[in-house]
Amino acid sequence: MLVASVVVAVALLSPLSPASSTCEGANNWGGCSVTNSGSHVDISGTTTPPGKPAPPPAAGRPGPSPTTPPVEDCILRCDMTYEVQTFPQVTASDLASFRPASPTLAGEPSGFGVVGMPANIVAAASEQVLAGPLLGYDVRVRFAPVSYVFDFGDGSSLRSTSGGATWQRLGQAQFTPTATSHVYAERGAFPVRVTVHYAAWVDFGIGTWFPVTGYVTSTAGGYDVQVVEVRTALVDKTCLENPAGPGC
Repeated sequence: MLVASVVVAVALLSPLSPASSTCEGANNWGGCSVTNSGSHVDISGTTTPPGKPAPPPAAGRPGPSPTTPPVEDCILRCDMTYEVQTFPQVTASDLASFRPASPTLAGEPSGFGVVGMPANIVAAASEQVLAGPLLGYDVRVRFAPVSYVFDFGDGSSLRSTSGGATWQRLGQAQFTPTATSHVYAERGAFPVRVTVHYAAWVDFGIGTWFPVTGYVTSTAGGYDVQVVEVRTALVDKTCLENPAGPGC
């Protein structure tokens, strides 16, 4: 797909309108006609500028009367010149030197979860604009997050249109399900990751954003969830007093 910006320069030697089919109203013009090819307009006719001799008569045509002012044949051509600038179609692979910042990743309860209960995973990414050279142009590239893919570390994943929100922001109690929560089925340490897909646009310096084909991704990790199992038991001592006691 080629994108063009068009500048039209029209040079008129007469007040005649190139869109007209006749030259009515033109000053000192006679026998005038207009043709329009779509790319240019030809206007022909005769005028009588003062002080210039008349041309010799054509064969078979009478010369001008001695009392008639000199007549000069002329043709007026209105060229419509198009200055066309084309830009390359940009794909996501062309943006290798433009990388959006990595998303942030966290969860609650912070750093741990409970078997059989929702652990709330929250990611965040924002719209960004980066500048630099691209395919021979000085451009600006705009990134906007459109989807989040969560890898919970236990073989399951989730795709979401948002990065989620904390229980407090949602007005929910702890260990209640959210749009980005996950329930672990067993104990263990699970590395969580999130990959954000960004849509992109390019401005080649003319103030217009052209869409980029494909998506640019950015991944964040480094957040581990330690999943524990909670059991209820009656004991006579705490785990600090008896580390080998039930549930310790």
